[in-house]
Amino acid sequence: MLPFYEWLAIALMVLFILALFTGFPVAWLLAGLSLAFAALGIFLGVQFGMDTFLMTSWAKFSGVIDRFDGIMSNWVLVSLPMFVYMGLMLDKSGVADTMMRNFVKVFGGIRGGLGLTVVVIGILLAASTGIVGASVVLLAMLSMPIMLQHHYSKAIASGVVAASGTLGILIPPSIMLVLMADQVSVSVGDLFMGALIPGVALGVLYMVFLVVVGFARPDLVPPRPADAEKLTLRQVGVAFLSTLPTFGLILVVLGSIFFGIATPTEASGLGAFGAVLLAAVNGKLNWKVIREVGIETTLTTCFIFAIFIGATVFAYVLRLIGGDELIAEFFKGLGLEPTGLVLVVLLVVFVAGFFLDWFEIVLIILPLLAPVIKLAGVDMTWFLILIALMLQTSFLTPPVGFSLFYLKGVVPKSVTIKDIYVGVIPFVLLQLAMVALCFLIPAIITWLPGQMYGSGG
Repeated sequence: MLPFYEWLAIALMVLFILALFTGFPVAWLLAGLSLAFAALGIFLGVQFGMDTFLMTSWAKFSGVIDRFDGIMSNWVLVSLPMFVYMGLMLDKSGVADTMMRNFVKVFGGIRGGLGLTVVVIGILLAASTGIVGASVVLLAMLSMPIMLQHHYSKAIASGVVAASGTLGILIPPSIMLVLMADQVSVSVGDLFMGALIPGVALGVLYMVFLVVVGFARPDLVPPRPADAEKLTLRQVGVAFLSTLPTFGLILVVLGSIFFGIATPTEASGLGAFGAVLLAAVNGKLNWKVIREVGIETTLTTCFIFAIFIGATVFAYVLRLIGGDELIAEFFKGLGLEPTGLVLVVLLVVFVAGFFLDWFEIVLIILPLLAPVIKLAGVDMTWFLILIALMLQTSFLTPPVGFSLFYLKGVVPKSVTIKDIYVGVIPFVLLQLAMVALCFLIPAIITWLPGQMYGSGG
């Protein structure tokens, strides 16, 4: 028979899951339920003298206030608004538009070439913005009209845009990786290095899929018409030159972190400044753009930190009433080896991704499950990147797949939600294949951090 306070922990978790379906903002659900259960726990502990109960005085309540101070004074989290600002300013700089126009001329004649262009630019945007919403919307606005004009399948066109835009959540600098590093107390640099090869490899996997589809079903991804303009060496050179500003920004941000020149927080500042310079060089920098980017950065940062504060308080209260012990005992009771535990956690994250945003999974579920995995002696860099890969599917799986909503908001009306759902299925399977590959061959994740830092765990 479970102790009473563990039943209270179960009630908190179940009520939160049920409350999600009300549509009420998640940040307020997290904070409100946490404070209510904290007060209930204190009342029961004081009134009924529950010595085994962990919340027996109002002094425990001060820990909730301490959560706020800890978040606001965390230097790792300072990088978040600057990475957001960098991504939004790069969105306004016109760099992606220039790359798209030049790459279409280079790859357009290949079977599936327009899709390949989207993936390549998606990888470059991911390594320079890290913001999924901005990447998906920008790729959709730049590429969907062109692909539909060239008679691409609506489903394939939708799928490649949604999946390529979602690469930004994995390829560094990634906001998600920064939050994961903070929640589990591992090096941001290790996670950035560990995610680089799987992230780029996943993009390559998308490209291989499009080439295969191009040969097997050319009616779905037709090449450029025969009477179109012929490719010249000059066009190739112009396309290459158009990538240099983005590569320069990537080198400044990631290179400064990888080679120990700057911390992730300092590198985020360099990236934000570099994005402003790119906008200025392209003649896109004006007070309207500065105002828009400033407002969007503020709103996005407030959204992130509201959920972050609510989730931190939720995890704190859940821990006080024995939730972490309950979860640890459950996993111990399974009697699995470390690799088996990792598989179970990956399955939990995959299923949770259908109903929860990655914010809730990283800030609520991950801190509860990570200690169990850490005690089992699992390499935490490997484990966290596997989780990050699995969380990519949450952007593409209904009903909460945010990339699907971003895409539907900007595509032509002729593209239905059914087209989008059908189109993302093969890309979700490719993501799961990459998870399986990294699970079976951990060196895909751990080799680069080990080479750079002599770590990876």
